[in-house]
Amino acid sequence: MKRAGVKSSMQVLVMMVFAAMLAVGCAKKPATSPTAADQAGAQQVTQGVEEMGAGETGIGEGMVGDQNAMGMPQAVSSLERIYFNFDRYDLSAEAQATLVNNANYLKANSAQKVRIEGYCDERGSDEYNLALGERRALATQKYLESLGVAKDRLSVISYGEEMPLDPAQTEAAYAMNRRAEFKVMP
Repeated sequence: MKRAGVKSSMQVLVMMVFAAMLAVGCAKKPATSPTAADQAGAQQVTQGVEEMGAGETGIGEGMVGDQNAMGMPQAVSSLERIYFNFDRYDLSAEAQATLVNNANYLKANSAQKVRIEGYCDERGSDEYNLALGERRALATQKYLESLGVAKDRLSVISYGEEMPLDPAQTEAAYAMNRRAEFKVMP
């Protein structure tokens, strides 16, 4: 039993190393000068870090879980993803309503642990998007905790812009990619 956990951990580690090598080899997008909206959003993220406490739950925690044939955690069909506005990590009324339903599901299934994955659209630097994705996941986690879901059942990770639902470069695609998703963990 312990050997299977080590094997799963090794698979995850190998996948992380491969992803890091792939990311290093990819060409970077040309830098764009930040707009006033970008600067305001960056300030909001910075303020949110101070309010939430940096490092409460680091990027990459809780990576081993139920896996499919490709070694990736399985999506939970009973938990719905939520979406965020451009350059924001605060929860809209619609996202809060969805999280109330998700919290009810988690309370009814108290043995399940869930990883909250934060995502962004492709606009912004890789570093900024990873940080924003983490803020989105942390905001989601904190809201679920406020609804009575135990903190030890929740972990977060940010994928930034790396796994878009829709790779198109349209406003509709960008809106779909600004999200938080839920994956079952052991």
